[in-house]
Amino acid sequence: MDILKSKIRDIPNFPKPGIIFKDITPLLADPDSLRIAVHELAKPFKNSNITAVAGMEARGFIFGCLVALELNVGFIPLRKAGKLPHKVKSINYALEYGDASLEAHIDAIKDGDQILLVDDLLATGGTAQASCQLVESLGGTVVACAFVIELDFLNGRDQLGNTPIHSLIHY
Repeated sequence: MDILKSKIRDIPNFPKPGIIFKDITPLLADPDSLRIAVHELAKPFKNSNITAVAGMEARGFIFGCLVALELNVGFIPLRKAGKLPHKVKSINYALEYGDASLEAHIDAIKDGDQILLVDDLLATGGTAQASCQLVESLGGTVVACAFVIELDFLNGRDQLGNTPIHSLIHY
């Protein structure tokens, strides 16, 4: 994973003072690194019973869609409020710097669907926890969560209870 780590740059004081943002755009720009990241995110789930991948707006869309292709399953976008055109189910949650909400189409997940949740980063776990709750409120089961980066010092995995977590890079 050192090759992937070398493609992530730190941006100090973004989006606010004191935060060191982990910028994945150099990783996205390098096709070999992107291929490795997607392959490694999907690898533990290749022979599992995953029926779909769900990803959170916005960077979860990038990795989630690619992992879904790798697993030969569909992709479910979990979007910010007001972005989906059909009937939605919503969940509100708290972020480090404000409140947010996520939505999914009410028919995106069917009872018994086995969902892999994918995002670029696990920080405090609030968005991932809300995403799991949204998936489950629609009848799906979150089989696992997969992240490119996990900020271990923020203890985000504590928010996800017994849900298995697969992270490629740890800080």
